[in-house]
Amino acid sequence: MILAKRVSKLKPSPTLAIDAKAKAMIAKGMDVVNFGVGEPDFDTPENIKNAAIRAINNGFTKYTPVGGIDELKEAIAKKLLNDNNLTYSKSQIIVSCGAKHSLYNIAQALFDRGDEVIIPAPYWVSYPDQILLNNAKPVIINTTEENNFMIGIKDLKKKISKNTKAIILNSPSNPTGSAYNKKTLEEIAEIAVKKKIYIISDEIYEKIVYDGFRHISIASLNDKITAFTIVVNGLSKSHSMTGWRIGYAAGPEEIISAMNTVQSQSTSNPTSIAQKAAVEALTGPQDFIPMMVAEFDKRRRYIVERLNKINGISCRMPQGAFYVFPNVARLYGKSYNGKKIKGSSDLASYLLEKAQAAVVPGDAFGADDYIRFSYAASLDAIRKGLDRIEDAINTLD
Repeated sequence: MILAKRVSKLKPSPTLAIDAKAKAMIAKGMDVVNFGVGEPDFDTPENIKNAAIRAINNGFTKYTPVGGIDELKEAIAKKLLNDNNLTYSKSQIIVSCGAKHSLYNIAQALFDRGDEVIIPAPYWVSYPDQILLNNAKPVIINTTEENNFMIGIKDLKKKISKNTKAIILNSPSNPTGSAYNKKTLEEIAEIAVKKKIYIISDEIYEKIVYDGFRHISIASLNDKITAFTIVVNGLSKSHSMTGWRIGYAAGPEEIISAMNTVQSQSTSNPTSIAQKAAVEALTGPQDFIPMMVAEFDKRRRYIVERLNKINGISCRMPQGAFYVFPNVARLYGKSYNGKKIKGSSDLASYLLEKAQAAVVPGDAFGADDYIRFSYAASLDAIRKGLDRIEDAINTLD
C-alpha cells in the first residue's frame, strides 16, 4: 500500500502512546503509576454535566453552526474580556473539537510550503507535526532552564528569516510548567509587529498558575499585537473536560473565517451537547478551579521536593500547568543488566519496566536531558511512584 508522503513525516503522539501503554499494563493487572497522562484527575463539575443532560433531554442533539453556537461564542467573548482584557466579536471566534483541533485549523489556514514557524523547545509534542502536515518548516529555538525555558530575544532574532510566518508561544507551558513574564512578552510582541509575524498563543493552562503568578495574554498588550495574534484556549484543563473536546480560537476575522471554512470540510461543528456544557462551564460557578489548583499546588510542592532528593535528578519549581520537567542527564551512562541508559527514552523504558512508573521522555518535547511527570494523580499515587523510581535509580550501576 502506498500512503501519502505526509504521513511518513509524522510520529504518533508520544504522550498518548505512553498513556496507552500504561493503561494496557494496568488492564493486565499490573500496578502501574501513570505520570504520563496530561489531564486533570478530577471529575467534570456536576453543574456542567447537568447542563449536558438538559441539552440531551431538550433534544439539542442536532447539527449546529460550524464554528459553534452564538450562545457559546458570546460566553467566550465575555470570558476573554473579563479575564484577558480582550475584545472580540462573534465573527472573530471559532469553537472547535478541542484546543488541538483549533491549532490544527490555524496551521491549515495560515501555512503553505516554504513558510517557517518558530517553536521554542521544549515544546508540546504536536506543534512540529502539525506544521509538517501543512508542508511548512518548524524552526526550533532551544531554551534553557537558567532562563526559565523562555525564548531568548537574541536567539529569536537570529532565527527569523524572510520566510517566517508565525511564532508559537505556550504559556504556561507543557511540558515545563514555565510561564512568560510581561517584559519578555512585550519584547516578542515588538519584534512580531515590526516583522509582521503572527503569534499563535496557546493559553490552555492559563487558569492553573501558582504563587501569585498572573497570566498575561500577549494579545492584550496593545492593539498592534492583537492584530497579529491568534489566541487558543479551551475547557479541557481548566474545567476537567478533556473528553468533551471543546476548544476555541480568537483572532483576526479573516483568519477565523478561513479556519471556519477548513472546519466545515473536516469535522463540521463541535458536539452540540458539549457546547451547551461549555456555556455552563464559562458562565456558571467557577469555585471548582481554585479548589483544583490548590490541590495541584500541594502535589507540585511534594513532587519537586522528592525529585530533588533523588541522586542524579534536579527539578525546578514550575509556575503553572500540572507538569514537572526534571533534568536527568546525570543518569545517562549508568547501566542496568548490562544495558546503558543513553537518553530519556532509555530511562523512561527502564522506569516503566523496573518501577512500573510511566513518564514521558524529554526527547518527545525536543529536550533529551529531561523527562516529564504529570502530577494529575493523587498524592498517594505520586508518593508510591516516586518511592519506586527512587529505588530503581539507586540500583543503577
